[in-house]
Amino acid sequence: MPIISRRLALLGMLTPALAACGNGGGGKSAPLPDDMSLGNPAAKVTVVEYASVACPVCGRWYKEVFPAFKAKYIDSGKIHYIAREMLVGDANEVAIAASGFLLARCAGKDKYFAVVGAIYASQPGIYDDPNNTLMGIAKTVGLSEDQYSACIRDQAALNALSARVAANVKRDNVNATPTFVVNGKALEAGYQPLTALDAAIAAAGAGK
Repeated sequence: MPIISRRLALLGMLTPALAACGNGGGGKSAPLPDDMSLGNPAAKVTVVEYASVACPVCGRWYKEVFPAFKAKYIDSGKIHYIAREMLVGDANEVAIAASGFLLARCAGKDKYFAVVGAIYASQPGIYDDPNNTLMGIAKTVGLSEDQYSACIRDQAALNALSARVAANVKRDNVNATPTFVVNGKALEAGYQPLTALDAAIAAAGAGK
């Protein structure tokens, strides 16, 4: 954990507003240049998820709901799904999330979601040994230990991540994760079962 722990003070200075894991709200759906997305960009419905890879609630949602959500809406081309990065929780969780997101972007757009999924799947063990857990994930996407270390030490990338998070908090009024936004309408922040997303997507598709 030494690489991760050394950046805690720096992250505190870089990020003017941190979210909480599980309550709050807000959000918009307009695509942004740095967005990572899946599905059909031309779909009538856009679902944005504001989440942190170190948020336990986000991890639970990913394990319990995302597979069915992906099959029903993303793989079928019915929606455009956008994932937006947030930094939430205590200092350790913020540092883990920052390193995890940096790693996912280093892996490239084609492997970004594979890395994010692997980090969620590693909960809760990642909290005890984040550095070795993330290094192991890096190796599965073809990165060496040296490449992994360089990736999570990249100051420019860390600055860019912090700027994205700060912009989401300020511009979109998102202060908790996960927050789902369907065609610009935010659901109550926190864990959302598939039935709640079904209803929101159906209403958005009907123009409600």
